[in-house]
Amino acid sequence: MAAQYDNTDAFQGASFTMADLSATTFRSCDLRRIKIVDSWLMDVNVSGEIRNFLVNDVDVTPYVEAELDRRHPERVRLREMRTADDFRAMWETNERLWSETLARAERLPEAARHERVDDEWSLVETLRHLVFATDAWAGRAILDAPDPFHRLGLTHSGYPAEDAAALGIDLDARPSYAEVTQARAGRVALVRGILDGLTDAGLERACTRSPAPGYPEEPRTVGGCLRVVMEEECEHRRYTLRDLATLEGRRPRSPG
Repeated sequence: MAAQYDNTDAFQGASFTMADLSATTFRSCDLRRIKIVDSWLMDVNVSGEIRNFLVNDVDVTPYVEAELDRRHPERVRLREMRTADDFRAMWETNERLWSETLARAERLPEAARHERVDDEWSLVETLRHLVFATDAWAGRAILDAPDPFHRLGLTHSGYPAEDAAALGIDLDARPSYAEVTQARAGRVALVRGILDGLTDAGLERACTRSPAPGYPEEPRTVGGCLRVVMEEECEHRRYTLRDLATLEGRRPRSPG
């Protein structure tokens, strides 16, 4: 069984020479300022926050960003949000896009919605995470709700399990797709309710609580928190579309 290293800084500043790192997985890792020289990079898949990414001395970041914007134009609308009306329009777009995506997913069997692709989150797990993200950034940070977290939410992978349990979150739950979409529908309505009466001035209102215990204490505004919610929605829909294509390809076509 391959070695596993969690929550460690043992390799910070390390040098690997003539090392076999094939089939290695890095998840939620700090890979800033890594330098890879005279190495074999084939069949490599990189995702995350990417800036100043040089491949053979060429910064590929602008190409990647432009291609993502072409495939997902809602990313551009998200970056350009300034007014309360912009935020409302973006959320309407988000609801429409997710509705289309889930309609596509519902053509697959229930088991497929729980199926992981390349060990990434399943559709059900992704939706559970969006429930948590909304609870954290909208329910707790914006609305200051005393007990905002749904039992079926799913925290990000680096969040301590004991802290999630203290919030009432059951990480070991195995809910059905229907149970999760019901929880998510309530969270979508919660964000819509925040946006309904939002003004431009309201975007600048300070939020006094962190999204969840353990998050850094730093200045946050309503607009900033809403932007995080919408970024989570956009990026996780992108991952979902990627994995849906794989899941659909695994299923035999119906005879025509």
